[in-house]
Amino acid sequence: MRRGRSLLMAVTLVLAGATTAGADATVFIGASTTPDSRRVQGISAGAGLLLFAFELEYASTAQSDNPGDTPAPALKTGMANVVVQAPFAIFGFQPYATAGGGVFKETLGRREETGFGSNVGGGVKISLAGPLRLRIDYRVFRLGSDALYSPAHRFYAGLNLRF
Repeated sequence: MRRGRSLLMAVTLVLAGATTAGADATVFIGASTTPDSRRVQGISAGAGLLLFAFELEYASTAQSDNPGDTPAPALKTGMANVVVQAPFAIFGFQPYATAGGGVFKETLGRREETGFGSNVGGGVKISLAGPLRLRIDYRVFRLGSDALYSPAHRFYAGLNLRF
């Protein structure tokens, strides 16, 4: 019995060590739609094993001062996320879901608010050629403290490089 348990443990350790680690980086551009649509741009980098990954992301949304529009604050976010993803692409598509938290800075004129925020979302990474993929993502940000607009919604598309 003890020998069987030792063999099972050895096989488990060998198989666990055989999983390949993956990493990727994304540059993106998109739209923040709260309260009005404005351009957002950013970068993210992540690494993980099979189903689970960790990702760091920075994004910056421009302030809107267009006459007739609702004044919309500039928003900068730095988030750390956990990603649950398909372990491989299915017909060239790798869906994922993500959640995490970090800091935000909202600026509108002289008003500035900095605090903790969280986000949830998901998307898909679409194989293009070799390690190059198109990433499409949607997120909902809950901004704490006295943020002017929470939740904030963001949609983006970006180039993703797997390595």
